[in-house]
Amino acid sequence: MLTIFRQVLESFRFAWQALRSNLLRTTLSLLGVTIGIFAIIAVFTIVDSMQRSIKESLGSLGTNVVYIQKWPFVFADEYPWWKYFQRPDPTYNEYRLLSERLENAKAVVAMSGRGSVTMKNGNNSINARLSGVSFDYKEVSDVPIAQGRYFTPQEMEAARNVTLIGSEVAEKLFPNQSAIGQTIQIAGLKFSVIGVGEKKGAGFLEIGGNPDLRCIIPYNSFAKLFSSNRPSLTICVKGYESDAGLENLEGEIKGLLRARRSLRPTQEDSFAINRPEAVVGFISGIFSVLTFAGWIIGGFSMLVGGFGIANIMFVSVKERTNLIGIQKSLGAKNYVILLQFLFEAVLLAVVGGLVGILLVYLLSFMQLGSLDIILTPGNIALGTLVSIIIGTIFGIIPAALAARMNPVDAIRSK
Repeated sequence: MLTIFRQVLESFRFAWQALRSNLLRTTLSLLGVTIGIFAIIAVFTIVDSMQRSIKESLGSLGTNVVYIQKWPFVFADEYPWWKYFQRPDPTYNEYRLLSERLENAKAVVAMSGRGSVTMKNGNNSINARLSGVSFDYKEVSDVPIAQGRYFTPQEMEAARNVTLIGSEVAEKLFPNQSAIGQTIQIAGLKFSVIGVGEKKGAGFLEIGGNPDLRCIIPYNSFAKLFSSNRPSLTICVKGYESDAGLENLEGEIKGLLRARRSLRPTQEDSFAINRPEAVVGFISGIFSVLTFAGWIIGGFSMLVGGFGIANIMFVSVKERTNLIGIQKSLGAKNYVILLQFLFEAVLLAVVGGLVGILLVYLLSFMQLGSLDIILTPGNIALGTLVSIIIGTIFGIIPAALAARMNPVDAIRSK
């Protein structure tokens, strides 16, 4: 063990001398490895950060949830919109039917919304998303409340003019004061604020918009507010975790809705049962392409860097030929010489790779819009492993040539 440790220290000393002897040459040779590792790890880090942000955004929608809508989530070259356009929108009566009849549902929610509605309090105003929901909305979606409370069943059924508002809405309409118990105007009607949501900030792909710029009211109040031009209704159903793949729930929903809409066995469904996971699957395909592109770009750079490492090692072997002959004449085994130069090549590659990882770490301090870039230990380990492999592949031939030298010829060389 002591002999191996001494050989490692000696190899490290030789590698350090190679770095110091011609710093410019070494730097230029390792630049390819640095750029390659930077390209690969940067792409992996950004992709991982995007996926994490999207999963967090979808997490706010709840798990084991399906959405009954007119339009399906279809990500294909051809989208037969003309067929889906003729479908009827889900209705409140269908929501009541599913709420009363579904046995495999943990919660059933009616929800609708408008993208930009003006909300006022005196001279203060703000445009925010307005959502009308039924009482079980908190069962299928994350509704963190910083101040106040959630709706009561009586407020929902009686279509009371009460609202939960996002943190930015509260800050804008009620600066330097509490919004609880205050009144705001929505589409000309007064609503009493009963709760203020926790400040979350917009995610990279926040489905449903920024939760801080949102206002929630009872669905019946929403329907009353927009009775002349009501937006389409979405029925959200949460299943039990024991229902693997939600197959029982989806089958039950199809049976009830097809009977409700009097569809014959030969007719297609006139509704869509959508899952948020479909969005993740589509985006994951895009991320796979980006990851592949990162490997291609980084691979070419590392190939150049690998040739640079091989060049350094061939020069190092030539410069230390006499020393190799002396070591072998004193009894050094071939594998000792091999490992000595191979370790040196790996160390050089790892230095280049660590510089690339350092650049990615510096990149993580930048903010790309609402995306937080985080360099994970897994990507650091991947970058280091790739550097070790490059150093091994391109250092093995020079190391083997050094190990197979004849000690007499090596000592006599100039």
